[in-house]
Order: sequence, then C-alpha cells, then structure tokens
Amino acid sequence: MKASDPLIPVTAAGGVVYRETGKDVFILLIFRNNVWELPKGQLDSGESIEACAAREVAEETGIPEPEIGFPLITTTHAYEMDGKHYEKTTHWFAMHSDASVFIPQTKEGITQVSWALLDEAQKMVGYENLRAVLKDFREKFNQG
Repeated sequence: MKASDPLIPVTAAGGVVYRETGKDVFILLIFRNNVWELPKGQLDSGESIEACAAREVAEETGIPEPEIGFPLITTTHAYEMDGKHYEKTTHWFAMHSDASVFIPQTKEGITQVSWALLDEAQKMVGYENLRAVLKDFREKFNQG
C-alpha cells in the first residue's frame, strides 16, 4: 500500500456474546478462513450501530438476535480487497445468549461456531485487536 492510496472508511459492529455457567463465562467464537474470531459485519444504510451488531451476530452464528448489553471498545484496522484499501472501524458490544444451536454463515467463510471459556477465547482469537476487545469485556464484566 502506498502512502498516496486513499483509505475507504468502513463502519462495522460486532458482539462479544457470552453466557454464564456457574462461575464460568463462555464466549461465542466463529471460525472464518482458518482463524477464530468474534462475529461482526458492516453497517447497512440507515441502520443503528447497535442494530448492526445484533444483526451481524445473528447472521454469522445462526442464533436469534441477542440483546445488546454494554458497549465495549472500538477497534480500527486497515485491509486491502480487490486492489482497494479500506479502514474498518468496528464498534463492539457485550451481548448475552444461551443458544446451543448454531448455523455458521458459510457464504462468509464461517465454518464453525463454538463456545469457549473466556480465558481460552483470549488465546484462540487470531487478531490482537480481538484480544483487546476481550480484555475490555473482562474488565467491564467483572465491574458489573
């Protein structure tokens, strides 16, 4: 990428979907393109950030739309696709679900959806910014 290439802004939202079993906290992860990550996606025209987050989680995991809990950090990363350069800003939210049936959104490259203990999820996710989102979730969840 050359410094002169303009970055096309993209707004997205996603969720740290959690469930509690006794003292254990589980996080819902998706496996896309050989990497574990958190469900997220692009904002549709006229859609609120919160609605986008809930919709994308439901679409990518096949669970009913979860309710938005508390806001988490916002992440930004740049990527290239089809010769164009993008800067994606993703707004993250905590969401609760007890879903046990998943339908991975295969057209988006998602092949698995699975619960993982929070500690394990932090090790499993393949991107540093997602580890930061899970760290923020842990800190805010423990305060509540």
